[in-house]
Amino acid sequence: MDMHSAVAPDAPLVQVGKADVSAEDVLAVARGNARVEIGPDALAEMAAARARIDALAAEPRPVYGVSTGFGALAVRHISPELRAQLQRSLVRSHAAGMGPAVEREVVRALMFLRMKTLASGRTGVRPLVAQTMAALLNAGITPVVREFGSLGCSGDLAPLSHCALVLMGEGTATGPDGVEKPVAELLAAAGIEPVELLEKEGLALINGTDGMLGMLVMAIADLQRLFTTADITAAMTLEALLGTDKVLAPELHAPIRPHPGQALSAANMLAVLKDSGLTGHHQDDAPRVQDAYSIRCAPQVAGAGRDTLAHAQLVASRELAASVDNPVVLPDGRVESNGNFHGAPVAYVLDFLAIAAADLGSISERRTDRLLDKARSHGLPAFLADDPGVDSGLMIAQYTQAALVSENKRLAVPASVDSIPSSAMQEDHVSMGWSAARKLRQAVDNLGRILAVELTASARALEIRQQADSAGRIAPATAAAMAAAREAGVGGAGRDRFLSPDLEAAAALVASGDLVRAVERVTGPLA
Repeated sequence: MDMHSAVAPDAPLVQVGKADVSAEDVLAVARGNARVEIGPDALAEMAAARARIDALAAEPRPVYGVSTGFGALAVRHISPELRAQLQRSLVRSHAAGMGPAVEREVVRALMFLRMKTLASGRTGVRPLVAQTMAALLNAGITPVVREFGSLGCSGDLAPLSHCALVLMGEGTATGPDGVEKPVAELLAAAGIEPVELLEKEGLALINGTDGMLGMLVMAIADLQRLFTTADITAAMTLEALLGTDKVLAPELHAPIRPHPGQALSAANMLAVLKDSGLTGHHQDDAPRVQDAYSIRCAPQVAGAGRDTLAHAQLVASRELAASVDNPVVLPDGRVESNGNFHGAPVAYVLDFLAIAAADLGSISERRTDRLLDKARSHGLPAFLADDPGVDSGLMIAQYTQAALVSENKRLAVPASVDSIPSSAMQEDHVSMGWSAARKLRQAVDNLGRILAVELTASARALEIRQQADSAGRIAPATAAAMAAAREAGVGGAGRDRFLSPDLEAAAALVASGDLVRAVERVTGPLA
């Protein structure tokens, strides 16, 4: 949901205090347009930390980030009269992104997470800085952040700098209507005063993993929905192919191979297939001892992805509890340099999820191909066509699905194994976490479309089974999925027609979560 509007006064409120924010908070601000405010405990903590920075700024000895340059230029001690200029120069020079603008929800997540870290009191910025960032979010002002620029080390420097520039009244941004306008005009219309940055504040605004973390949180939410969707479409395909649901029995999963995700996926499929009159006919006209791997092993593959997702959630929860900055103000008043801005923990799981998404799409495509192949579909017409030879049915839908699967395999190549030294070899090992997050977003979008093709094919196959044998009762849950697809505009069996709108309607049904909700009205909550 990429709404373009200022936050309504009665919108849900997310208050940021000293305690950790949750993934739900991030989603509420990034996608739900929730209002944000900083709690009094956080404001007090920030003021106390700022007092420590002010004291250090007054000392003659150099302190990194307070009275020195940055990165490879940290050897220079900056005199007091140049420090405001230092902060402005830092932000301006680091706002060096290129390429298309990233999505509004990504920028809102990035800003909210940076504000959360500022509010922790560990960065040493004035409360005013965090409050101004909250004001930007609430006014619906979104900095324009470019696709390329972050190496995922020293944080997402370029993306965060584009946001910090808007706090200063500079750079580029869009307003509540989504239209790009001069930043000064947008701030004035919202009654927001630009911030004159003081010692350390520019650095604190740009030195975090917030962009990659925000994208991780959103990808986790999307993949949770897609893993449930994949269990539904796999169950529909199993049913359409007259397969056996005995392999889904609980005693074959957790008790003898205790991977939690596998048991959850098997339970989902079994719930979707409850009361089906089509399953278990693999010994009928064309007997087969076992279903193919893409059917029989669906819980094992989707379950491995679910367990990967659980690990990613653990990493995300730890990063949400972090206060990433360098240097950092410790509770005892010390200001210490560190390497917490390195994005490796987040980058690894972003890459891991891309692998899981690619494999889940791959097994879905194999099931779809089996539905369309007359030699392997156990009585279904070739390509599920009305008059094969005259009609092509869903032949090219599988081509589209295969193209998406192939793209996801390329996107599964990890970004985090790469590193290009920067900053005159001071930053000589970087995470590429931003790149891992960007490609994961595309992979997740592709996966939704891949599953939409399987949904289209399995729904049509089940309809053909019903037409051929009215006594062949399909499961109530799969009937609900078929009805939701038809209501969404996904056409059923019949002569060839313009197919792209059907596939796009199926993709929208998957992306909205309406397919899962339709099925859950029959099965109850699915994992």
